[in-house]
Amino acid sequence: MAAMVGLFWVTPDAVYVGSPPNGIGVGVRLTAEGLQALDPDGPRAWTWEGLRSAVIQDVPSESPAGRTSKLLGSVVSAAIGTFLGEGPPEMTLRLQTGDGSQEVTVYSAAAGGYIAEEARLSQDLLDRFVAGTADPRAVETWGREHALEGTPGPGARQALLRTWAQV
Repeated sequence: MAAMVGLFWVTPDAVYVGSPPNGIGVGVRLTAEGLQALDPDGPRAWTWEGLRSAVIQDVPSESPAGRTSKLLGSVVSAAIGTFLGEGPPEMTLRLQTGDGSQEVTVYSAAAGGYIAEEARLSQDLLDRFVAGTADPRAVETWGREHALEGTPGPGARQALLRTWAQV
């Protein structure tokens, strides 16, 4: 089992931006050293020190209809996606390095979209990792100790993101 906290998928063994690697191996792992992208063209890696920025774009937001229709919408989306051969919504991780910019595709782990505040807090945390003012090991440690408990409620997720940004 794993937990979704903001834009991060947290397991006892790893932390991913968006969903964990899918069947064709696409995914972005967050580590204490930096980011590791897995894609069909081969693995790529960036250290936190080598990044000027890491911005997640095209984040699907939770619909205004609220949580009541979220489960039904997720089931219908999954069924239609399976029928049409589509996967989860794509997001773009745009990385700025000393050598220019690069884009990496990551997939949403939230079938119904993300709560706007969690997306904002997640981006703030990612900015702090790049700046060196927060430590990704705090997320890894939480994953080892709590990911098997599943995804916490919205208030707890937001509190975790704020706590991790202060470490």
